[in-house]
Amino acid sequence: MKHYFTDGSASPNPGPGGFAVIDLDEKCPVALGKEANSTNIRMEAMALIAAYKIAADGDQISTDSEFWVNVVTKWAAGWKANGWTKKSGPIKNLELVKELFDLYESKPKVNLVWTRGHVGTEGNELADEWANKARQGAEL
Repeated sequence: MKHYFTDGSASPNPGPGGFAVIDLDEKCPVALGKEANSTNIRMEAMALIAAYKIAADGDQISTDSEFWVNVVTKWAAGWKANGWTKKSGPIKNLELVKELFDLYESKPKVNLVWTRGHVGTEGNELADEWANKARQGAEL
């Protein structure tokens, strides 16, 4: 079983963004990416998408984005059933919501976990560090 930590960063927000996926066993990034003009929310989603693409049954993905955990575990199924609409208006970052939800549904044996951010958890701190490095141009 692998344990991955994800994080995304944009500074300023919106502005240049980066994301990272950390393999906790190896204590190093296994995926990095960036966008020239992005937001924290977009980068968090892209980190989760990257993690799901490499995760296998029994693996765990930890994120400090309670928003994205709620999207995939609570809200997206209803939005999908309603033709990808919600009562309060358009779904922001819909392409990322759809891609992440499809990956989440296709890998039910991957455990998605919310973790409190910036409290000294090693994997979360490494993911934050590398998301910022990715935003600044670091690559694998």
